[in-house]
Amino acid sequence: MDTIFIREMRAEAWIGIYEWEKLKPQTLEFDLEIGLDTHEAGETDNIRHTVDYGKVVERIRADLKDAHFKLLEALAEHIAKVLLHDFNAQWVKISIAKIAHIRGVKQVGVTIFRQRGNGDS
Repeated sequence: MDTIFIREMRAEAWIGIYEWEKLKPQTLEFDLEIGLDTHEAGETDNIRHTVDYGKVVERIRADLKDAHFKLLEALAEHIAKVLLHDFNAQWVKISIAKIAHIRGVKQVGVTIFRQRGNGDS
């Protein structure tokens, strides 16, 4: 199994449970790993046989524009479902961090791993 990765992607999101978090969007940093077989893409040199990471970034940013999530965990689950279903990933590893959310802490966040086969296919 091969891996497409997107690292240190930043995007603005309405996220949080505290009142002060609901006043303005926060900058989040994403690291995504998308597992799939890229052999056919390598053989044919055709984007149709792999994941177009530009489209992944566009989709995530579009979803963030209109949504509010309370927890990073819920956002990570949403992204996992999108990648597994709409981009045909076999597995995904998603890390999402809030930047400078707590004084003296560079990042706080969550990492999840999801794969097809547990009701996700």
